[in-house]
Amino acid sequence: MKRERLPFCCFSVWLVFITVIFQGVESAQGKYAQMLFNELFGGYSNALRPVEDTDKALNVTLQITLSQIKDMDERNQILTAYLWIRQSWYDAYLKWDKDEYDGLDSIRIPSNLVWRPDIVLYNKADDDFSEPVNTNVVLRYDGKITWDAPAITKSSCVVDVSYFPFDNQQCNLTFGSWTYNGNQVDIINALDSGDLSDFVEDVEWEIHGMPAVKNVITYGCCSDPYPDVTFTLILKRRSSFYIFNLLLPCVLISFLAPLGFYLPADSGEKVSLGVTVLLALTVFQLMVAESMPPSENVPLIGKYYIATMTMITASTALTIIIMNIHHCGAEAQPVPQWARVIILDYMSKIFFVYDVGENCTSPQRVKEQERELRKDFKYQKKQVKYEGVSSQLSRNRNNDTELKKKRNGHLNNSHAVQGENAKDAVNCCSCYKMLIKNIEYIANCIRDHKANRAKGIEWKKVAKVMDRFFMWIFFIMVFFMSLLIIGKAI
Repeated sequence: MKRERLPFCCFSVWLVFITVIFQGVESAQGKYAQMLFNELFGGYSNALRPVEDTDKALNVTLQITLSQIKDMDERNQILTAYLWIRQSWYDAYLKWDKDEYDGLDSIRIPSNLVWRPDIVLYNKADDDFSEPVNTNVVLRYDGKITWDAPAITKSSCVVDVSYFPFDNQQCNLTFGSWTYNGNQVDIINALDSGDLSDFVEDVEWEIHGMPAVKNVITYGCCSDPYPDVTFTLILKRRSSFYIFNLLLPCVLISFLAPLGFYLPADSGEKVSLGVTVLLALTVFQLMVAESMPPSENVPLIGKYYIATMTMITASTALTIIIMNIHHCGAEAQPVPQWARVIILDYMSKIFFVYDVGENCTSPQRVKEQERELRKDFKYQKKQVKYEGVSSQLSRNRNNDTELKKKRNGHLNNSHAVQGENAKDAVNCCSCYKMLIKNIEYIANCIRDHKANRAKGIEWKKVAKVMDRFFMWIFFIMVFFMSLLIIGKAI
């Protein structure tokens, strides 16, 4: 048993020995770091540019990492982004020999203890002018200082909403020194573009790149050059949300507008349907206008709304005109010959508008025979009427002659009997004349009523044909406008 416990005791002693050694090393490094800090910052000042030759420029390497797009305010044209800003430069007064400090090659100290370049965001649009976050900097033995600081920036961005919601935006982030010119502090790009490796995907925008360009600008106030680095954030809007919530409802509502022409004129709902559709599109137009900047560039979806509202306004006006045509009565003029030929003969066949009992398969010859039969029947009725009237008149004449013969044959009769027969004959003739006049008056009234009724039926058919014509015209217009706006998304 003692022999078995011996290896375990040796291992425990060895583990304790290693722990003591590491603690000694850590305590030694902490001791050397304290000594190094006291020696470096004993006479150091962070107010002056840390170069040995003041005629030389201090190079500052700048690197931007985009972490997240927090908000894009199109109305106020402000981009809010979460960035990681890395700056590195060499401080000529913060160097040491790492062999003298037990191989200590770097220390981490608060950033406010060393000189920092005053690199700011030129196109900042934030009301808060707070100082940068005082994170620690990494100081190496060769004097290189690396400062990583997170920042939530609000920058101005010129938003072009001409193709909203299928638009692309380019927002610039321009960084440069606020007081130092290019002869004092020079900015160098660490990469050719911003770092997007840690970017959190946004629900509204897609990132298509973040190229970086260095610019050297000479302002009118000074002859010295001022360098800056501009990161261009290329964004593409995800349009699915706007398609399903703004565009498709508008398309579906727009297809209701031409159906107003299909409603019967006597229903009384033709105008109210157009007005309802117009009010619905106005609500969607206001929703888009609230989120867009008040600029001269009208968004694509706004143009579609305006075009659709104009079309619906025109359809409502045409509906009112067609309803007036439909309700033309006996006081209206007959249908003109050109309208009878173009609308009733040709357009009615093209748009399949037929009278009751009439269909598109009945041949034209049968229709002509029916018309001829109607004419012959009317002619026969008139002949029968005229023959009946003439026979009645001939019978009246025969009766008159017989009465005259009887009157001449009975001249010797008494005067009282002759006076009664003559009075009866005169009364009979006057009755027949009044009857003929009444029959002719009734026939004329029926004829006028049928003519007025036929005139109203023709005007109603004209209105129905025009309804079908405009219905297809507006359906085609809505289809092509919807195809044009949806084609932008493909």
